[in-house]
Amino acid sequence: MNKAELSDVIAEKLSVPKKQAEEMLEVFENTIISTLKAGGEVSLTGFGTFSAKRREARMGVNPQKPTERIQIPAVTVPKFKAGKTLKDSLKQKD
Repeated sequence: MNKAELSDVIAEKLSVPKKQAEEMLEVFENTIISTLKAGGEVSLTGFGTFSAKRREARMGVNPQKPTERIQIPAVTVPKFKAGKTLKDSLKQKD
């Protein structure tokens, strides 16, 4: 499912125009992004937790020249930890 399909489902389930569902999804995404940029985390009980994790700088190998070592810079990456309800629902057999 992509973003357009998700907004279609939201519009149908909530009986709202597709444009309004797209805006809701956009606000949801932007809120999570801005919270993570500010160093916070977003926890949706049962579904999961979005957070940002810092990956420290390290040495790596240039894949084009395996004998050459390169410096990989530090970077902040998004992380998602699934909640119990989500995990349990995927474990159930249909």
